[in-house]
Amino acid sequence: MNIFRLVADLLHLASIIILLLKITKTRSAAGENALYKTAATGFQTPYPALPLLGISFKTQALYAAVFVTRYLDLFTTFVSPYNSLMKIFFIGSAFYILFLMKNRFKATWDPKLDTLRVEFLVVPCVLLTLISAHKYTVQEVLWTFSIWLEAVAILPQLFQVTRTGEAETITSHYMFALGGYRALYLLNWIYRYIAESHFEPIVVIAGLIQTGLYCDFFYIYFTKVLKGKKFTLPA
Repeated sequence: MNIFRLVADLLHLASIIILLLKITKTRSAAGENALYKTAATGFQTPYPALPLLGISFKTQALYAAVFVTRYLDLFTTFVSPYNSLMKIFFIGSAFYILFLMKNRFKATWDPKLDTLRVEFLVVPCVLLTLISAHKYTVQEVLWTFSIWLEAVAILPQLFQVTRTGEAETITSHYMFALGGYRALYLLNWIYRYIAESHFEPIVVIAGLIQTGLYCDFFYIYFTKVLKGKKFTLPA
């Protein structure tokens, strides 16, 4: 453990908490066509239009897959209470978010905006895994797959933002925390290489890819959102 990894873990934790707060603060997911009886008239009237979550269900599903495949050692290897609790939280929160989006708040998620085909991400990750895995045991292969998959899991979310041209402030905070977590993990690996002579090329390459995908987002976040403006893509 070092300061870079600790702050990165806290940012990762913050990203999930921000996302949960955003989803649970959304109004009823009854849908625009749902009807209710007003107390005054007794007539059925449509609910007002509901705000869309702006969150990609596909990205959340990919992250759930990342956590499940990476943390299988939860059942075989004990590192520390901190390590185990974080793994349990990430797995549990990932599936809870999917449950909320598919059930309680289903009407506030628009699948017409969440259109990036995930097979274009998963298949290359499988191929990279088969090429780069250190050992071909089940746990090692799944861990390697999770590293490559995490590098591109944010793409459906980024693609959705490009389609709408904007993102709510709290959504942009979530994405910043998620991108910042991975950028700090790169510093963690640099520190470990200097201090411990420990180097994981797969993790570093995947981390560079993931951080690179955030470059445009980071620029807009720092130049607009932190100045109190709305996150909007250049025209």
